[in-house]
Amino acid sequence: MDDTLEQYERDLSLFSNYMKDRGYSKETQAGYMRDVRRFLATLGGKPPGEADKIDVMHYLTAIREAGAGARYRNRSQSAVRLFYKILREFDRVAANPAMDIPKAKVAKNRMPSFLDKSELDETLTFVSGKYKLRDTAILALMSYAGLRVGEIVRMNMTDFDTKSTILGILGKGEKWRYVPLPAELGALLQACLAQRMKPKSRRDEQAFFVSQFGRRISRRMVQTIAGKSLAGLMEAHPELRGKRLSAHKLRHSFATELLRGGADLRTVQELLGHEDISTTQIYTHISVETKKFAMDKVRPAIPESIAAMR
Repeated sequence: MDDTLEQYERDLSLFSNYMKDRGYSKETQAGYMRDVRRFLATLGGKPPGEADKIDVMHYLTAIREAGAGARYRNRSQSAVRLFYKILREFDRVAANPAMDIPKAKVAKNRMPSFLDKSELDETLTFVSGKYKLRDTAILALMSYAGLRVGEIVRMNMTDFDTKSTILGILGKGEKWRYVPLPAELGALLQACLAQRMKPKSRRDEQAFFVSQFGRRISRRMVQTIAGKSLAGLMEAHPELRGKRLSAHKLRHSFATELLRGGADLRTVQELLGHEDISTTQIYTHISVETKKFAMDKVRPAIPESIAAMR
């Protein structure tokens, strides 16, 4: 252990236990712990209670100068702010020096990447190999039910009701949502269960998706499965190579198709498992085609005398 950080281990342990108890995802816990450790390493041995806003700003400026983008910088600030919030709750410090520091502006005009329905359908055709059925089911759940990578990993056999084809999804913050799957997707999951490999460990015996090693499938494997199919799609369609496609973009594409199909924002929020509807609203701005379709219906009544001047 780094001697510089050893003195902070009691506070770091409190921070870790708090996040576990509040149901933060393992990815968030790991990311926040890294951010806070990096911040504490910049204090030079100063107790957390003696740090001020200048110390926090020094850290945030340093990571930006090291090449971090606005989103990463803001996540680091959120981690430090939560760390101090917890220390205050347990009377470890008197103030939160990260509380009133403004966040960095994040560019919002960049067009998010997503695939249309035909491209989503074609993505599934690039699945191959010994575990084609399993991998197709994984891609289909992200593309046609909006599951996150972590939600795929956490899926258990008991989460899927084979009679009603309703899937229970354990999402962020340990919150459940229930999605009625299309008949085609329900049938695919039932076929996947019929050919499911038996796990080698009792710890993984309920896992819906099992790896070739007999363990619950990992995040990296899910991302690899999506990455290979998306690479095949981009190879077949060179015009897509400029898009930043990933496993999570399949979820983006699902949300976009729902809105294009006329689903209301509240329904999309429920299906995606967003706690705040403002998170769902980003999907109302990502389709130029949808905007063009709407604007094509606008027919300005330009006076003929003005129109003739063009």
